[in-house]
Amino acid sequence: MRIGILELMSAGATGRWDHTAYNYLVTKQYASIMPQAISVWCRNLGHEVFYATYFGNKEPKHLLPNDLDIVFISTYTQASALAYALAKLYRLDKTLTVIGGPHAKQFPEDCRRFFDIVVGDCDKTLITEILMDKPRGEFITSGRIFITIPSVEERMPEIRTSAFIRNKAFPFTTIPILTSTGCPNSCDFCIDWNNPYLLLPLEQLEADMRYIFQHFSRVMIGIHDPNFAIKFEQVFDVLEKIPNRKRNRYTIETSLSTLRGSRLERLKNIGDFYIVPGIESWTAYSQKVGVGSKTTPRQKLDNVIEQLNIIRHYVTGIQANFMFGLDEDIGDELTELTKEFAYRVPFVMPNFNIPVPFGNTPLYEKYLSENRILTTMPFSFYYMPYLVYTLKNYSPVVFYEKLMDILLYISSGSLLLKRLRSTPELLQSSYNVFKTIGNRQMAERLRNILNLLNTNKQFRAFHEHETDVLPEFYHYQYERSLGSYATLMSREERKPILVNIEKNGAVATP
Repeated sequence: MRIGILELMSAGATGRWDHTAYNYLVTKQYASIMPQAISVWCRNLGHEVFYATYFGNKEPKHLLPNDLDIVFISTYTQASALAYALAKLYRLDKTLTVIGGPHAKQFPEDCRRFFDIVVGDCDKTLITEILMDKPRGEFITSGRIFITIPSVEERMPEIRTSAFIRNKAFPFTTIPILTSTGCPNSCDFCIDWNNPYLLLPLEQLEADMRYIFQHFSRVMIGIHDPNFAIKFEQVFDVLEKIPNRKRNRYTIETSLSTLRGSRLERLKNIGDFYIVPGIESWTAYSQKVGVGSKTTPRQKLDNVIEQLNIIRHYVTGIQANFMFGLDEDIGDELTELTKEFAYRVPFVMPNFNIPVPFGNTPLYEKYLSENRILTTMPFSFYYMPYLVYTLKNYSPVVFYEKLMDILLYISSGSLLLKRLRSTPELLQSSYNVFKTIGNRQMAERLRNILNLLNTNKQFRAFHEHETDVLPEFYHYQYERSLGSYATLMSREERKPILVNIEKNGAVATP
């Protein structure tokens, strides 16, 4: 069979010229491992396989041939509208459509409106069964713990397609690997909240690392673990076996509670690590930074800054992830603490998000049961800067004022100069500039939403959950993002189906 695998990493159907550099240098490098694994499995089963990633590079339908028997589309929720539109086009071509990835696991019932098959947890056995049986109208899951993936060497055709330019590696090229699945934390907003932590076979890690260092010196190694190095000693015992390991750079998502004591020296001796810890909030999720649950916001701030001042000498760069809009957030203190954080540790790039109630998470179930989710808001807006639920302690106007205040502060020219002086490394400085520009653009988007809240009664009533009528602003943004694909999605189809995933009756394969 002729099989296509397409990963959507951008939500817009047409690329913007002003995003081109960022898309090639950054977005392009976020290709996921699972679509690559499916491509390898299909190829090994003797099928003709076409793999592509969409990151705003060209019209997505043109990335794969038209005469496919089956197409697998992997997407996150923000890009779901584009996935749905593409599914409609492929169905016109009599192509069997399969959706996987985060969105399929979070909102499978919604996906079933547009796709023949919706996949949750996946492995080679499940893919083999899909290709043989071609079931339709089902949400299927392997029901098995995911323990093996194709090696980097096996995935090289896909990695060259997704991460190289003109078949050549360049300084931003990132090769993705995975050392573990699941997470020991149970953050209520995270889709891994109930996935037990599992360390994958260390023999595969060693083989992948040796292959990378033998063939691709100086590329970035993107470690896709939800929470890297929980089993720190076992993982680093393997990494320390690899010769010439300092030639490469690494990016990892990890917890500050993991990076302590003698581990930091071992981290530095492996190579250049860019770390992305989740600080999340000054009022919640304190276990991820290793402070007690009774710690005050001020105490957590001081503790985190102390840790980061120690860690900075052992890593190449740090991005700290924050959320604003939790039920625990209240008053002015959090805004001021966050601005103080940015000033005191300019070598850390803060990254802000609004909590999103993704399906199959406790946060989603809580907001759904409390009737706080804006049920007519399309999934295309389940990302920053849009509020898709009602806040507990802020009005929408006050919330956007505070969030805009934070973003304008951290993207100020004076703070950028301070950040560049404290992070002189070229790649890190380049990323900081890109991120600062992005924060300024985001602040303008917040300003536009705030203006609508203050001037448009219907828009404000929608966000205060006094009406379910979706404002025209969102229809316009939806259609603008999809471009020529917008006519494929009716206004009725834009309304999501929100259900408890436990009631979906997913079919687990034996």
